[in-house]
Amino acid sequence: MRSYELMMIHRPELTETDVRTLVGEVEGVIASSGSVTDTDFWGKRRFAYEIDHLHEGFYSVVQFDSGIEMVETLDRALGLHDAVVRHKITRVGPK
Repeated sequence: MRSYELMMIHRPELTETDVRTLVGEVEGVIASSGSVTDTDFWGKRRFAYEIDHLHEGFYSVVQFDSGIEMVETLDRALGLHDAVVRHKITRVGPK
């Protein structure tokens, strides 16, 4: 298993509790075949440039350990999710 970091930007019209619930669901999916090591909720932030006619969004970062199959599944699911504006999964190297 390798270490990864997932950064998500959620739509600004959602409430903070809805976004935290969605992040919890993502953590549950990750925990089914891996382990979540840390979650950081940044809250609503203004974008440096406009994305899909939006100027702000809720940021969250989840660090986890998992296999490549989970990463591919998670990437595909988040790409289709309407509440997620952008997401990025990066592999974290040894410290």
